[in-house]
Amino acid sequence: MTADKMTAELLWQLGRLSVLGFSKDKKYIVYKVNTPSIEENKQNTKHYFIPVNGGNPTEIEDPNTILKNKNISPDGKYLLSHQEVKLQNILGKDFYPELEKSEAQIYDSLNYRHWDSWHEGKFNHVFYSKNRDDAPKTDIMPNELFECPQKPFGGDEDYIWSPDSKSILYVCKKKTGTEYAVSTNTNIYQYNLETKQTINLTDENKGYDTVPQFSNSGILAWLQMQRDGYEADKNDIIILNNGIKTNLTEHWDGTVDSFLWSEDSLKIYFIAPIDGTKQLFEVALNNPQPTQITDGDFDITKILGFHNTQIIVCREDINHASEIFSYDLAEKNWIQITNINTKIYKKLAFSKTEKRYVNTTDGKKMLVWVIFPPNFDTSKKYPTLLYCQGGPQSALSQFYSFRWNFQLMAANDYIVVAPNRRGMPGHGVEWNEQISKDWGGQVIDDYLSAIDAVAMESYVDKNRLGCVGASYGGYSVFYLAGIHKNRFKTFIAHDGVFNTQSMYGTTEEIFFSNWDFGGAYWETENRLAQKTYNKFNPINLITNWNKPILIIQGGKDYRVPIGQAQEAFQAAQLRGIKSRFLYFPEENHWVLNPQNAQIWQKEFYKWLKETL
Repeated sequence: MTADKMTAELLWQLGRLSVLGFSKDKKYIVYKVNTPSIEENKQNTKHYFIPVNGGNPTEIEDPNTILKNKNISPDGKYLLSHQEVKLQNILGKDFYPELEKSEAQIYDSLNYRHWDSWHEGKFNHVFYSKNRDDAPKTDIMPNELFECPQKPFGGDEDYIWSPDSKSILYVCKKKTGTEYAVSTNTNIYQYNLETKQTINLTDENKGYDTVPQFSNSGILAWLQMQRDGYEADKNDIIILNNGIKTNLTEHWDGTVDSFLWSEDSLKIYFIAPIDGTKQLFEVALNNPQPTQITDGDFDITKILGFHNTQIIVCREDINHASEIFSYDLAEKNWIQITNINTKIYKKLAFSKTEKRYVNTTDGKKMLVWVIFPPNFDTSKKYPTLLYCQGGPQSALSQFYSFRWNFQLMAANDYIVVAPNRRGMPGHGVEWNEQISKDWGGQVIDDYLSAIDAVAMESYVDKNRLGCVGASYGGYSVFYLAGIHKNRFKTFIAHDGVFNTQSMYGTTEEIFFSNWDFGGAYWETENRLAQKTYNKFNPINLITNWNKPILIIQGGKDYRVPIGQAQEAFQAAQLRGIKSRFLYFPEENHWVLNPQNAQIWQKEFYKWLKETL
C-alpha cells in the first residue's frame, strides 16, 4: 500500500502543542493542543495532562487546578498580573470628547504603531494584590509611559517574584516615543513592596536584558545582548550571585535562545542554534565552558524541567511538528512522551533531508539543507526551489513551519535547497554578524553558491528553478530577481523589503533599520548607508526583472509595511512582467487565520504550477 503525502489540508489538521508546565506534584506535564478548524475559521483548543514518564493523556477542562501558578509569591500572600492602563491622549475623542465618533489619531512622536496594532495611549503595567479574588491591585509602574510585558510578544515571563517575596523583578524599556523606536535597551528592574522603590539591576548594559530567572538557591540569571539597537546581538547568560555579575557564555562562540536552571543550582541548561539545528547545552557556574549535550537532525525548542535523571523538552524536525520528549542525561537516550500527530504521520511518506556543505565565493564552507520529495527517484529530474530565510538573523534549522513547510514543498515534488547563508546563528558570531549592512553582498553570493552547487546534480531540472522567501527572504527574492542571470524561472516574495528607503520611512522598529542599513538614507556623507540604500536596494534593479513573480502581503504588517509589496507589484505590472498580488488585509507579518492560510498554500502551489 502506497503511503500518503503531506497536503495543505492535512497540514492544517495537525495539532499544535503548547506546554503549560508541570502539575503541582510534578508527576504530570500539562499542555494544550490547538487544532485549526478550516470550516469554523478558528483554532479549537483542548487541555491535557500526561505522566512525566509517558502514557495516556487525560483531557481536562481547567488546567489551572493542577498547575502551580508562578505569579503567586513564594510565601503565598500575593498575586502578580498585568493589564493595559490608559495614560496618554492619542485619539481624537481624547482631546475632543464631544466628537466621540471621530476616528482621528494624533501623534507627536514615533512608536505610533508596532507589529500589527496602532498605539492608542495604553501601556501594559504590572500589578500585585493580596492573593484573594476581591483584593485591590497596586500598579508597580504608576503613571509610567512604559511597557511590561514588552510589546509585541512579551508575556508573564517578563515579571517574576524574588525568592523572599519582598520584591518583584520585571523587564522594561523605559523609553518613550522616538527614543523607544530607535533603542533595544530593556533593563531588569526590582520593585520593593515595602518601600515602593524601584532600582535598575542592569543599568550598565545598553542592549537587551530579558527573561530573569532565579535558581532554587536564589541566584539570579538572565539573557543579555550588549549593543543598543542590535536586536540580533550575541545573547549571553548573566548571573548575579552575592552582588557579583558573571557572563557564563562570554567566551563561547554562539548565542543563547532560552535557558533553565538545574535543580541543584550548579548548572544552567540552555538551547542554542548549532550547525543547522537547535541543541541542548549546559554550563556550570564554577566552570563557564558550555558543553553540547544533544546532537541530531532536530530542533529542541523549549526546556520544560527535570524528572530524576531526565530533562523534559519540546522537539521537532522538518518532518514532525513539536512533541514533548524526555532526554536521559545519564543514559543519553530519548523517549517520546506525547503523540499528538503520530497517527497522521504513520500514514505519510516522509521527505528525506540531507545536510551538505558548499564552498562559498570567499572560501568558506556553508551548510545547506536539501529536502527531497517522498519516494525520491535519482533517475528523474525535479523542479527545485531555493528557499530564502527571513530574520535576517534567524536560524535555518530543523524547524517545522505551518506555512513555509519543507515537508509540504517536497510532497509536491519539489526539491528544496535551504542554505545557512551569512547571517545565520549556529556557525559562530562572525558568520552571524556578517550580513548586517551587507544585505546585497556576500549573503547573495551564498544563495547563488548553494543553488548552483545543487543544480549540478543530475536529478535537478536546471530549467525549472524557483526562488521563494519571506521578510528578509522576500528582500532576497526581490534582489535575486534583478541579478540572477536567468538562473530562476519564477519567484515568490512574501512581506519582503523592496525599497530600502521607503522601508526606513515606514517600518516601526527603527533600531533594526539603523543597525542593518547603517543609518538613515538622507545621510549623504555616510558612505556605508549610501551603499545599503542604493547598491543594495532591489528597486534599483527592477529594469533587470524578467521572470514571473508572485507578491504576497499582509495589510497589518507594520514591520515590512504594505507599500513594499505595492511598489514591487506596480513596477512588475508596468514593466509587463507576469505578476500576481496576494493580499491579506487582516494578517500581519505572518498568516494566522486558517482559511487565509489555506488560500496562501493554494496560491503558492498554483503559482508554481503555472510558472515552473
